[in-house]
Amino acid sequence: MEPPEKVAVKLDAAEKLIRRWDSTASEEARERMIFDGDLHEADRYLQAIDEIQRSMDSATVSDNQSKVSSAIQIAMTRLEDEFRNILITHTTPLEIDPNSSIRSSSRTETSGEFDDDEYPEENRERKEEEQEQEEEGEGEGSSTSYQTTNSIREIDLIPSEAIYDLRSIAERMISSGYLRECIQVYGSVRKSAVDASFRGLGVEKLSIGDVQRLEWEALETKIRRWIRAAKVCVRILFASEKRLCERIFDGLGPAADDACFMETVKAPAIQLFNFAEAISISRRSPEKLFKILDLHDSLSDLLPDVDLVFGSKSSESVRVQAAEIVSRLAEAARGILSEFENAVQREPSKIPVPGGTIHPLTRYVMNYISLISNYKQTLMELIVSKPSTGSRYSGDPTAPDIELPEPENRSPLALHLIWIMVILQFNLEGKSKHYKDASLSHIFLMNNVHYIVEKVKGSPELREMIGDDYLRKLTRKFRQAATSYERSTWLRVLYCLRDEGLHVSGSFSSGVSKSALRERFKSFNSIFEEVHRTQATWLVPDTQLREELRISILEKLIPAYRSFLGRFRNHIESGKHPEMYIKYSVDDLETAVLDFFEGHPVSQHLRKRSQLRNELS
Repeated sequence: MEPPEKVAVKLDAAEKLIRRWDSTASEEARERMIFDGDLHEADRYLQAIDEIQRSMDSATVSDNQSKVSSAIQIAMTRLEDEFRNILITHTTPLEIDPNSSIRSSSRTETSGEFDDDEYPEENRERKEEEQEQEEEGEGEGSSTSYQTTNSIREIDLIPSEAIYDLRSIAERMISSGYLRECIQVYGSVRKSAVDASFRGLGVEKLSIGDVQRLEWEALETKIRRWIRAAKVCVRILFASEKRLCERIFDGLGPAADDACFMETVKAPAIQLFNFAEAISISRRSPEKLFKILDLHDSLSDLLPDVDLVFGSKSSESVRVQAAEIVSRLAEAARGILSEFENAVQREPSKIPVPGGTIHPLTRYVMNYISLISNYKQTLMELIVSKPSTGSRYSGDPTAPDIELPEPENRSPLALHLIWIMVILQFNLEGKSKHYKDASLSHIFLMNNVHYIVEKVKGSPELREMIGDDYLRKLTRKFRQAATSYERSTWLRVLYCLRDEGLHVSGSFSSGVSKSALRERFKSFNSIFEEVHRTQATWLVPDTQLREELRISILEKLIPAYRSFLGRFRNHIESGKHPEMYIKYSVDDLETAVLDFFEGHPVSQHLRKRSQLRNELS
């Protein structure tokens, strides 16, 4: 033990050095910062504080306790200013472009990307560098610019020499009982840096109410931006802040590093997750499903990183908030799917679409289902119960009596998709009844069910879920509608070409009633012209289906007309004005059928086209 005289001398020298840097008493102390200058001077100042701290419990300074306490207070005030100055000097917001790489302007090297899949070339190069380091035995001892824990990228936010000074100051402040002051200074400076990084990422300060008042179109853009930003915030920004706290405060006090971390990022983390929470509890509507699923997938993917970064007991509220949001997003997705099913069944439009083409509802529903199939993996986890059918509508006099086909080995999600198509068809059948022309109602059903079939075939994921059994059932349905159309339209046309009623029994003439034959040709011409004029304006938008339907018509019409013309042509041509009765050749009919289902009126009368052909020949 040193003699009291020597201790007193050291204490007196330490006190003088501390008071020399008292900014309330010295102009030089106000204008200069100790740790900005000579490192030796900073070390002397810290040693002076150590000397006073050691002597505070010594009996030799019991008579000068107030003097020592005053010196400690002056030193702590100075260290607080020095701590703040070092932090501010070396704190710069991350220059983050969520679509590219991440870098800190205080460093010369850049970190890794936040999304490996979006930047495969850069990510590959980074991984090759890491592998080379591992093979060379550098491992954790290498001076890489970040550490990698799964998807987390930890960036050195402050240079190592500054961290050494900050830790030295924090150690003295905490040992003197100034932990709270140290944390407050640290948190105020670093939180400002986090806020600046948020602004760079486009993370806005929006309350839950603010988010819910926004139009959905505006929210879609913000959701896309939030998903990108959240990855950076959790995996880079928050993780790096946690690491910085550990490097400065670890071991200096009970959970001091965690207290500083939460002081810095708790409010920003709540701000970040409040956006997703607002979406999860917002009003449900079908157009929101896919962005909600995007949010759900993104946040689910982030949960392990959230648990890692916010792993302490004091940050439990952040972990709980994130997990609860994922749960609410899942429930919202299930609710939206159910509401979508109701909306499809009850879609009220009664005005027939012109020409029997594809109804907007059919396009919307099938495009929606196709998008659902893109989220198959997620929705198969979320949708675990079969759709309610009869029980859902019990007690409703307007409810349909619909059976849900349940193919074997279909998942609950697949059954929901099949159910949506079933109720879509039910709705379409109701809409088909608004057509005054029965033939057009069959064309309408054919077009729409065919569209459903093609959308299923065009999506491998959707086809796999729906299954070929139900697809074949749909195919039979649209073919039945085509057959019903042909019967409704062409039976009455072909009825004109029958032999019945044309022959005169017991006559010494040719046995054919010319007057009845003339009326038969006139009936055929009139009916065919009406069909041609009308059905040219109907629309079958699918080229292949349109051609198949025309071919089917020609296969029935042309042989019947050619046979009828062959049997009775001479009876008409031997009389007066045969052109009034035999208006059309077989070629004329074939050409006319090509006008069918194009969706616009014919430009010329059939007779004029026939006359033009005769003139050219």
